[in-house]
Amino acid sequence: MTTTLQAWGNSQGMRLPKAIITALNLQSGSKLEIELTPKKDAIIIKAASPARIRGRHRIEDLAAAMPKNYSAAEFVWKTQGREVW
Repeated sequence: MTTTLQAWGNSQGMRLPKAIITALNLQSGSKLEIELTPKKDAIIIKAASPARIRGRHRIEDLAAAMPKNYSAAEFVWKTQGREVW
């Protein structure tokens, strides 16, 4: 497969073919890891872990990231100045 490097604003970018997107199970907004080979003659692109869609979170991932000693608590808001509620 070949693709073309294109100007996008002040940057350069390329489009990944659909076959590669499908094979890596990527979606728009997926995080990618990019690195050069030791000889600096090739680019390696990998799906970053965990793959996540920009702006969307899975409830399972959010719950797993919570501290083990988390306890929900209520907070009483008080006025600090001349606020009118």
